[in-house]
Amino acid sequence: MTWGQILFQDAASPIILQLISFHDHTLIILTLVITVVSYALFTIITNKYTNRYLIEAQQIETVWTILPAVILLFLALPSLRILYLTDETRNPRLTIKSIGHQWYWRYEYTDFIDIEIDSYIVPTSDLAPGEFRLLEVDNRVVLPINMEIRILVTGADVIHAWTVPALGVKVDAVPGRLNQLRFTINQPGVFYGQCSEICGANHSFIPISIESVNIKSFINWIKTIS
Repeated sequence: MTWGQILFQDAASPIILQLISFHDHTLIILTLVITVVSYALFTIITNKYTNRYLIEAQQIETVWTILPAVILLFLALPSLRILYLTDETRNPRLTIKSIGHQWYWRYEYTDFIDIEIDSYIVPTSDLAPGEFRLLEVDNRVVLPINMEIRILVTGADVIHAWTVPALGVKVDAVPGRLNQLRFTINQPGVFYGQCSEICGANHSFIPISIESVNIKSFINWIKTIS
């Protein structure tokens, strides 16, 4: 496994920036806890002195009861804040419906009339130089930058999952149910994702490709396909 597979992808939305910050915050606390526990364990093992009359230590028991609770608060409060931010959707400027099929995604731009696209994987034999195997699609989802976007996700056959790591979004596509998520893309580019639900034999062949552009280019693209 390379470092590129271990680390986060470059952040392209405020939500993933918050998640990366919380990840670093948690690692700092975890490192502190492991260091203190390791030092205490090492001291106990190497200490040759014992007290045969020691039967209680109420002060230290109080400390090691209260201190973990305080540490959990430092983890829980930022976690609840990010959880609220990822689920809160106020005045979205653009709404898109994503429907998971075997083995492709269908996108409906519900704010416009009769704009639907099917996004199929590009076969390896048809890939152009520089394109990514198992990630490229024939019709990318084109979205504007610096605009709050709401995605309504559902499934047409089995449970899928709409996941784009660079945007910090992941939601299940359940048949007969609408799930929603929101995000704001803060830079132009192409961002890839895959279905992260084990939805069948071709689970690895249902990619997601998002192309973010400025608002003028987005309007021109809407005029072209409508």
